[in-house]
Amino acid sequence: MPSPSVQSMPRRHARIIAAWLLVGCTLVAATLVVGGVTRLTGSGLSMVDWEPVSGVVPPLSAEGWEREFAAYRDSPEYRLVNRGMSLADFKRIFWFEYAHRLLGRVIGLVFIIPFAVFLLRRMIPPSLIPRLLLLLALGGAQGLLGWWMVQSGLVDIPRVSPYRLTAHLSLAVLVYALTLWTALSLLRPAAENGGLEPTSGAGLPRGSAGLPRGSTVVLGLAALTLLSGGFVAGLDAGLVYNTFPTMGDGWIPPDLFGASPWWLSPFEDRTTAQFNHRVLAMVLLGGVTALWWACARRAPAPARTWAHAGFAAAWAQAVLGVATLLLFVPIPLAALHQANALVLVTALLGLTFELRR
Repeated sequence: MPSPSVQSMPRRHARIIAAWLLVGCTLVAATLVVGGVTRLTGSGLSMVDWEPVSGVVPPLSAEGWEREFAAYRDSPEYRLVNRGMSLADFKRIFWFEYAHRLLGRVIGLVFIIPFAVFLLRRMIPPSLIPRLLLLLALGGAQGLLGWWMVQSGLVDIPRVSPYRLTAHLSLAVLVYALTLWTALSLLRPAAENGGLEPTSGAGLPRGSAGLPRGSTVVLGLAALTLLSGGFVAGLDAGLVYNTFPTMGDGWIPPDLFGASPWWLSPFEDRTTAQFNHRVLAMVLLGGVTALWWACARRAPAPARTWAHAGFAAAWAQAVLGVATLLLFVPIPLAALHQANALVLVTALLGLTFELRR
């Protein structure tokens, strides 16, 4: 992905802005993890209204809790899934969704307030402003997309659309990736051109010219695998075929492509969604391992560090994924699997950045 070109930016300002962006990355990562736990605990539909301002304050009195619970009792999830739920049980699922939404609001404040201060103090060069405005716009779109996702589960069937869930996840990861890449561009400007624009691998050791391209391909594969995981989560596809390496009694399940029409099966059929995620994950593991082997021999030291991190994260991800499947998706393991996916993406982003630098 392109980086802003900021040749004349003072290094002190670059470090300050990079630190601010890394704080934003950390908050986005926390929001992603909490969002995963929210889905795993069945808490995502506990708040049936979207109140961007007044919703910051949770119920503070018995009457407030009763109003919130009454609104939930009118939802399809209560009527069809949680009928008879007590107020204490409702509070437990409410707090997960509340924490997820609160983190989203905190990210907005952490971004907007320093951004305004940096602008007033002229610490942001003109070439960087469009990228930061894009991040702001994507963050706002993420909030709208999140509510659009929740709305899909408040109509008739108490389950959010897997399409909307995957879109919500994908946009969050995109915001994280753009923010991290921008921060790295500020911290590690390209030495060849004096600016912050990574090159396509100029300056790598002889025989290593293909590494940036290979790293980009593996990063794209990781993104595709993560996207397929969104459909696995949205369809609860981890609760079918809880065997490995086979699916049931064979390598290819008999009910593959069970949706009608068949070409919607990767997005609407649980068996197909899990099969695709398995295949992509194994290809990704092989790709990361091959890339690590090549980088260990030919890449510069900073890139090798990222490659080692990616190799460890990929194998940990494989172990976590298999364990989660075999144990019928226990919440702690599933949440760790989702969190480690972001660790893997981070390592591959850092590796791609260094190789292109």
